[in-house]
Amino acid sequence: MTASSTVAGPRTLLNKVPEVTAYFWIVKVLCTTVGESAADFLNVNLNLGLTGVSVLTGVLLAAALVFQFRADRYRPVAYWLTVALVSVFGTLVTDNLTDAVGVPLETSTIVFGVLLATTFLAWYRTEKTLSIHSIVTRRREAFYWLAILFTFALGTATGDLMAEVLGLGYLPTGLIVAGLIAALALGWRLGLHPALAFWFIYVLTRPLGASIGDYLSQSPGNGGLGLGTTVTSLIFTVAIVAVVVYLSLSKVDVTPRRTATDASARGGLRQTIAVVGLVVVASVVGYVLRTSALQAEPASAAPAPAGTGGSQPVRQSPLGDLSQFKTITQDTLTKLDSGDQSGATSRVDDLETGWDNAEARLKPRDPAAWTAVDGKIDTVLRQLRATSPDAAEEKTALNDLLAALG
Repeated sequence: MTASSTVAGPRTLLNKVPEVTAYFWIVKVLCTTVGESAADFLNVNLNLGLTGVSVLTGVLLAAALVFQFRADRYRPVAYWLTVALVSVFGTLVTDNLTDAVGVPLETSTIVFGVLLATTFLAWYRTEKTLSIHSIVTRRREAFYWLAILFTFALGTATGDLMAEVLGLGYLPTGLIVAGLIAALALGWRLGLHPALAFWFIYVLTRPLGASIGDYLSQSPGNGGLGLGTTVTSLIFTVAIVAVVVYLSLSKVDVTPRRTATDASARGGLRQTIAVVGLVVVASVVGYVLRTSALQAEPASAAPAPAGTGGSQPVRQSPLGDLSQFKTITQDTLTKLDSGDQSGATSRVDDLETGWDNAEARLKPRDPAAWTAVDGKIDTVLRQLRATSPDAAEEKTALNDLLAALG
């Protein structure tokens, strides 16, 4: 895992990636946030669905990669456009596995972790370095972008696992991740292998960016700023363009030529084994403790209907008391019936947030029942947030959800 710039191959190029500066991490987090909010916007607001968005993003990513590989040096516009599209596509890969195929986030996290480790192993065995300061051949660049894709997919799976399955929520998840990033940055200053620190932080910036995006887009009633996915995506896209234009003009992130081996980068294998081992053990212990605590929580009892005096049993969903979701759904339907489209769209945000926050508590009780209701809620969100909503389809989706809720 040395940082040597000695390269092999028929053609040597100038370094194809930027210098790791504060600007690098700023744009990386911005791209990550756009990846989360843009995927939601295209899927829900434009009603393209996961498959449609995945195909569209895949085509755009392929085109961006062609321009990136054809460049003979680091070009800020081509590079960061590719990162932004990889961010969206990597998010969609995990979302498709979770929502369309039904793969548990635990499985996705393990699989993408193994794929990323395999990529690094193949990269190092072939090139004898994982340094991003020497991406000067097509083969190294191919390894680099494959690793980037897996970091986004792994970061998405890890962040969603913490926030949804373990019920931590996106803001606490973001705070935890920010603490880990700070610890890794401090470790790097104290001698942690630079490649190891860089790639760990790169993975963690994905759930950090998702937390920022979630905080900005959520309604104030749910602890957010209420900007919505459209405004959030627009703000961060404009910010990315502004920073990339500055980098293109100033060239402050162009990597200088390196002609010697970085002696401080030695000992990477031992450090990697130690750090990865520590992370795996801590993650397993934390997962077991958290899931045990969730399973120990008692199920909420549904209130008896008015006038029964509590003497008649209430038929409950296998998921337990879903009355809060019925109330939100009925409120949304009532607003639609009165012609208040904007009010209905705003109210349905509470449904999405409340359901996501309750996933860790509800899903373990009956995964099949949870998946059925989750699919109905996704349909409601797509209909209510469509660019050109159809009132009849919105009401049908809401009535279907009410039936699913009992």
